Amino acid sequence: MENKETVLVTGGSGFIACYCMIALLNNGYKVRATLRSLTKSGLVKKMLQEGGINSFEDVSFAEADLENEKSWEKAVEGCQYVIHTASPTPHTNAKTEDDFVIPAKNGVLFVLRAAKKAGVKRVVLTSAFGAISYGTSKKTAYTEEDWTVINDTVAPYQRSKTISERAAWDFIQSEGNGMELSVVNPTTVMGPVLSSDYAHSIQIIKQMLNGEMKGCPKLITGFVDVRDVADLHLKALSMPEANGQRFIAVAGEALSMLEVAAVLRRNLGKAADKAPTKELPSWMIRVLAVFNPKLKMIVPHLGLVKRASNEKAKRLLGWKPRNAEEAILAAAESLIKFNQI
Repeated sequence: MENKETVLVTGGSGFIACYCMIALLNNGYKVRATLRSLTKSGLVKKMLQEGGINSFEDVSFAEADLENEKSWEKAVEGCQYVIHTASPTPHTNAKTEDDFVIPAKNGVLFVLRAAKKAGVKRVVLTSAFGAISYGTSKKTAYTEEDWTVINDTVAPYQRSKTISERAAWDFIQSEGNGMELSVVNPTTVMGPVLSSDYAHSIQIIKQMLNGEMKGCPKLITGFVDVRDVADLHLKALSMPEANGQRFIAVAGEALSMLEVAAVLRRNLGKAADKAPTKELPSWMIRVLAVFNPKLKMIVPHLGLVKRASNEKAKRLLGWKPRNAEEAILAAAESLIKFNQI
């Protein structure tokens, strides 16, 4: 008699979600993935296949939307766990802050309420390093004790991640009734893409390789491989020690954008000929951003140094991430494979 536990993975077509599903299936769980439209299920299967999954008997799909509370009750029925990765991502057509904040916060609450009603044991929420390190500056590495301080310098995406993660902790405390919560806060996610549809963060590598990024913005941040982010979600879901904790997913040392470009040049030969070799002054990017919406999104981050510690995940959960260079190269090589450059 088979008695596999079922995990609902929200935002099933996303980069992190697909890798979480691969990790779950490889570890004997059943997976139900939510999609805004079931027409995307073929694409998700294709991505899972690219990631090494050849049997779909333990995979099912449910239609659910962050803006429709009712859709979540049906989706989570019969599931023992939830990994909630779905959230509005940074894109340039969000006109107002509410386009990010309201669906992110409501989505978290809709999922938690439905999970509680369905008797789910534990929810793992994919938050972001953006909920930890903005609105403040630190000489030392940020840890899980730190929270973003929402002020005028914090961009809508980071704001939405902070507000929605706080809402999740508040819900668990006030109405969780024993349902458990763990949170994963990834830094800049790299690693191999599974299709031509991939994470926002991989755009950095694409723009470096195709020559769109002529010079590097002055940014220093942590990186992490998506396979290690998925592994951390799996540990956060299954290990008793993870209950009630948040975990930063970062490979190790922070790198500047110029150092990222140097990693590409050093390892990819001709394919990295167009990678930038200089850093652009921040004033220049601010001027160009007036005419370029993509640049406008990085303006709030210019000049910031965002170092992060992975000590807690390693100590409590035995997490062992790949190094940043490997994660960056895996992203670049997969973009070349999918003719995305």
